[in-house]
Amino acid sequence: MDLSQLDLQPVWLTLKLASITTLLLLCVATPLAWWLANTRWRYRQVINALVALPLVLPPTVLGFYLLLLLGPKGWVGQLTESLGIGVLPFTFSGLVIASVIYSLPFAVQPIQNAFAAIGKRPLEVAATLRASPWDRFISVALPLAKPGLITGAVLGFAHTLGEFGVVLMIGGNIPGQTQVLSVAIFDHVESYEYAAAHVLAAGMLGFSFLVLLTLYWRTGQRPLERV
Repeated sequence: MDLSQLDLQPVWLTLKLASITTLLLLCVATPLAWWLANTRWRYRQVINALVALPLVLPPTVLGFYLLLLLGPKGWVGQLTESLGIGVLPFTFSGLVIASVIYSLPFAVQPIQNAFAAIGKRPLEVAATLRASPWDRFISVALPLAKPGLITGAVLGFAHTLGEFGVVLMIGGNIPGQTQVLSVAIFDHVESYEYAAAHVLAAGMLGFSFLVLLTLYWRTGQRPLERV
């Protein structure tokens, strides 16, 4: 079946969203996971619970509150408007923010587990060699946690590909701007265009399976379990 240009736009938009989200996830999740793995703060479990919340929270609930927060009456929305950025709902930037928050536990948990598995001994040895805390993190912790970093990146990417409720609440269904692949499939089904929906859904199914199969094959990681 030949897909129209309109059908291809959600594919490229979804890949773009997943790629940007994955890069931002690594930037946010890595230091957060390092802190969670090493902190002795008595309330660290509160942060753990907040990070893991998207695993159990319905996507529409998360999307609803993000919509209020980023909207013109929310404090984030008022801040972005005062900076001349405008409100973020129903924009690609809004999709990125929602995707990072929604996929955060899929990146944080495997990276945190990898950091925790390192133990204190390698870092103590590096400290005796006069390595600074930053050097110990860059030269020791990150290389040893590489499998967890790869797992977090791949799971974050794959999870972003399949987002629906959050992206629909925040981005709506604007072709070429916020209509990602999952929303496009839903749109085709609503219009009884099952052939187009099947092609897009089968492509997403096959691609997601190959991504996860490659991950578990190369790293031996077990699938992320919901809390």
